[in-house]
Amino acid sequence: MKLEQYHLAQVNTAILRAPLDTPEMADFVAQINRVNVIADADPGFVWRLRSEGADDATSIRAFEDERILITLTVWKSLEALLDYVYRSDHASIMRDRRCWFEKSHQPNIALWWIPAGHTPTVAEAKERLELLQLYGSTVQAFSFSKPFPCPDLVMSY
Repeated sequence: MKLEQYHLAQVNTAILRAPLDTPEMADFVAQINRVNVIADADPGFVWRLRSEGADDATSIRAFEDERILITLTVWKSLEALLDYVYRSDHASIMRDRRCWFEKSHQPNIALWWIPAGHTPTVAEAKERLELLQLYGSTVQAFSFSKPFPCPDLVMSY
């Protein structure tokens, strides 16, 4: 059995249409625990950012704009992340996201390969998102639509 040398880090941000404790956001808030449980149980899931003493990251404000939520996760592969995002119950949040979040005019999801065992920081995630916004998809930060292969796959031929 080959040990994994790399995992996929993922950051995404979303601009809230209203504060989380308002009726407009109730449907979204009601789904947070359920989709986190699905992620945690996924065989491709490795880690996710959580607020201290909480089971989610909704209280973390990493940006000057207090309306921006951040999600930071680590997955065993791009395929595992894609399955979770688009083929699990998480897909319902993706379908309804415009109800709760403003449309972003810049990329709000960045992916990058990390050594297995590394835990990405919020500062690192913000830097990767900024790299994607400035330069488009590169090996340092890429999108779902223009992914870069895992370094393991590039090195093994």
